[in-house]
Amino acid sequence: MTAAPGRAATARRTELFDHLVALLLSEGFAHLTVDELASRLHCSKTTLYSLAGSREQLIRAAVVHFFREATRRVEASTATVTDPRDRLGAYLRAVAAELQPASAAFYEHLAAFPPVREVYERNTEIAARRVQQIIREGVEQGAFRDVHAAFVADVVSSAMVRIQRRQVAAATGLPDAQAYAELATMVLHGIAT
Repeated sequence: MTAAPGRAATARRTELFDHLVALLLSEGFAHLTVDELASRLHCSKTTLYSLAGSREQLIRAAVVHFFREATRRVEASTATVTDPRDRLGAYLRAVAAELQPASAAFYEHLAAFPPVREVYERNTEIAARRVQQIIREGVEQGAFRDVHAAFVADVVSSAMVRIQRRQVAAATGLPDAQAYAELATMVLHGIAT
């Protein structure tokens, strides 16, 4: 028995995006042409153009795919963690782990390409709102000091934006994933009861 044609096409599409994401994360994307992507992904240019109408749209779609899957994994990793302290630490460490495979070239290219940078910025905003929610719940449960959750989340968001814009890397030399891990440690120690 074979899979339905729609499922096979969806599986192939997901596989191509997964391979494309791995390539972009390891090397960046500014230098990659559609011809080179087709060659490296062992598919035709027509196949790539079936995923997106242009090189720029393809890169953006791959980055959207990366963040969608990363968000799914981050949320899954924290779904069963009930203690707010553990959940906040787990959340920020999971974000760090998801960003770990991304090379400096990826972040540099991302920062220089507005359609992709916008995707990263939007995901950073979503992560900051999630941090605020976890902090608010922790304050309500007495796990965190009575801090202003929106302020702490805003500070976290500012740090996340600086990380995303490569400013933390430039100022400290820390890779983005390690900067997120340091941020988790600092926030947890700062708001713990």
